[in-house]
Amino acid sequence: QVQLVESGGGLVQAGGSLRLSCAASGRTFLTNTMGWFRQAPGKEREFVAAISWSGSVTYYSDSVKGRFTISRDNAKSTVYLQMNSLKPEDTADYYCAADRSSLSKGASTSYEYDYWGQGIQVTVSS
Repeated sequence: QVQLVESGGGLVQAGGSLRLSCAASGRTFLTNTMGWFRQAPGKEREFVAAISWSGSVTYYSDSVKGRFTISRDNAKSTVYLQMNSLKPEDTADYYCAADRSSLSKGASTSYEYDYWGQGIQVTVSS
């Protein structure tokens, strides 16, 4: 199958930046669409961003559009989430996910994804 491992999380002050990475291993040809989700304490998991296999198509939630950028390097089997202008409300556990299917408008729903990472904590202090 596919294993996903996130890295790059941590504590940052409001207005700062972080870059999350998600390294895939195993049957990486199954990682067609890649996505990032997040879950804050006491809240449901929410969509952050998704990217097509080629990287030419990306989707973002309204809450991060213009501040976050998703990208991927298929040669390294890695997807990135560059997070700029961070706000305290961005504090959450961030999860990388992979979908065997091509990017579609369903990419914002968690049940579309077949594989998940273990999550990594991002804390933004005010």
